[in-house]
Amino acid sequence: MAERSRLNKLRQQLAEQGIERMLVTDETNVGYLSGFRGDSSYLLITADRQMILSDRRYETQIAEECPDWEAVVRGPQRTMLQLIEEALAATGGAASAAVGLEADQICWTTQRSFVANMPEVTWIPTSGLVEGLRAIKEPGEIDTLRRAVWVAERAFESLTARLRPQWTELEMAHELEATMRHLGATGCGFDPIVAVGPHAALPHATPRARSISESPVLLIDWGAMFEGYTSDLTRTLHIGPAKGRFAEVYPVVLAAQQAAIAAIRPGVELRTVDAAARQVITDAGWGDYFGHGLGHGIGRQVHEHPRMSAISEGTLAAGMVVTVEPGIYLPGELGIRLEDDVLVTESGQEVLSSLPKGLEACSVML
Repeated sequence: MAERSRLNKLRQQLAEQGIERMLVTDETNVGYLSGFRGDSSYLLITADRQMILSDRRYETQIAEECPDWEAVVRGPQRTMLQLIEEALAATGGAASAAVGLEADQICWTTQRSFVANMPEVTWIPTSGLVEGLRAIKEPGEIDTLRRAVWVAERAFESLTARLRPQWTELEMAHELEATMRHLGATGCGFDPIVAVGPHAALPHATPRARSISESPVLLIDWGAMFEGYTSDLTRTLHIGPAKGRFAEVYPVVLAAQQAAIAAIRPGVELRTVDAAARQVITDAGWGDYFGHGLGHGIGRQVHEHPRMSAISEGTLAAGMVVTVEPGIYLPGELGIRLEDDVLVTESGQEVLSSLPKGLEACSVML
C-alpha cells in the first residue's frame, strides 16, 4: 500500500531528528498517511505503532479504510484531548518522551492546551515533514492528476463551445463545476475564478453578475477535484479576434510561460524558474505588473510544496507537479494569465495539460 511506504519514510525522518512519537493533526496529512477520508481525526505514530484517534461517527469507516491502524475512538462524553492523553499513555515509554507536533498546521490555542494539560510531555515543533513527502508524487498520484487535468480540460472545452454574450461570471463558474461533476469529478479543486474585462486584473477575482457582453476579455482559472487530487489551469480568452492591448500583452505572457517551462528539470532552483518568466516580462516593459510568484505544487490541495517565486528556497525534484502561471495585470483595463500543470521528470519536464494557448487559439467567436 502507498500509505505504508509514506509512513515508513516519515518514521525515518522522525528517527533522524530524534523524535520518538509524532502527532499528525492536519486533515490532509491524516488522509495521505492513513487513507482515511473523514475529518476531525488525528494520527499518533511511533517507530512500531500507528494509531488513529477519532470518534464514533467514523468507527466503521476507519475499520474499512484503515485496517492496519489501531483505532482509539471516543464517545460524546470524552474530548480529543483526553483521547490524546490515552493514546500517548498506551504507546509506553517515558511520559516525557519527545512528541512531534505539526507546528505549521495546528492553531496556537490548541498548542497551548496540549502544553497545559500534558506538562510531562516534551512537545517538539516540526515543519513540513509530511508536506515534503507529498511534494514528490508517486506514479499512482501522477495518474490521478492526469485524469484531474483531463476532466478540467474537457469541461473548459464544453463551456467555451457554449458561451453566450448574456452569461455572467457566476453562471460560467457554475457551468464549469456542473460539467466537471458530470465527467466524474467530485467538484472543483477550488472556487473557480471567472473574470470579465477589468475584473481580470484581480489575480484572485471572485465571480459576480457581470456578463461577457461587457468586455471582450475573459479570464478563467479552474481545476477539477478527481479522487482526492486537483488540477489547476488558467486560460485568458478574447471574444472575437484579439486586438489592442490584449494582442500586445498576451504574447509576452505566453513567452514568459514557455521560458519558465523550458527551465524546469530536477535540481534547478525554484527561484531560477521564476526568474526565467519574470525576465521575459520585465524585458518587455511589464515587470511592475507581474506581482505574484510563478507557481506552486498541486496534489491533494491546490497549493502545495514547492512554491516558485523570486524568494523561494530549494530545488525541483523528479516527481513534483507544479503550476506555471505568469500574468500581467493592468488595473482598470485587463488581466492576462496562462497556467498549465507540469510534471518534473527525471530528464526535464512534461506538460500534463494540452489546451491550445496561442494568440489565435484564445480568440472565441460567439
